[in-house]
Amino acid sequence: MAKYGYVRVSSKDQNPERQLEAMRKEGIRQKDIYVDKVSGRNFLRPAYHELMKRLKKGDVIYVKSIDRLGRNYQEILEEWRKIVKELEADIIVIDMPLLNTTSVNGDLTGTFVSDLVLQILAYVAETEHSFIKSRQAEGIALAKRKGVRFGRKKMEIPGRFEELFEEWRDGRISARNAAVVLNISYSTFYRRCKEYEEGNG
Repeated sequence: MAKYGYVRVSSKDQNPERQLEAMRKEGIRQKDIYVDKVSGRNFLRPAYHELMKRLKKGDVIYVKSIDRLGRNYQEILEEWRKIVKELEADIIVIDMPLLNTTSVNGDLTGTFVSDLVLQILAYVAETEHSFIKSRQAEGIALAKRKGVRFGRKKMEIPGRFEELFEEWRDGRISARNAAVVLNISYSTFYRRCKEYEEGNG
């Protein structure tokens, strides 16, 4: 049986030392600790995939907390299934002993309890996520009813806009020159002209 540690931090700016120290306290050798520094946008995990290639039946993976295995509970559940069911290895979650799959007295109690706890955690996390989205939607709807406007505030147009709009429409000034006079961008002048025409059409 081999013992491996897996450490993940979400960016290069975060320090993995707290997780590494937890692995050392579990007696895991430095060469058997795999570390990934992963950004939220790019979730490639080369060290994790290298560990999966080495993992064999009966081996144990240590993680500091369950969220190190994935970005969300769907991903965590999939990795859990792969490690425990397909590879027949064990997982020890240092911060939550109830999730440890190492069997008790040679039976499947450890695996059964940990699977059950993980499913409950996944359900709670997904339910909480749905509640948050629901509360956000309710808050936005209430704010809109009260007249709150969302999105970028429109740029105020200088007072000479109408005059320059008419000159541009009559061909007496170019859009670029009108934009320079108003101290706005060429594209903003065009956009405001279109809005003005629609509002006064």
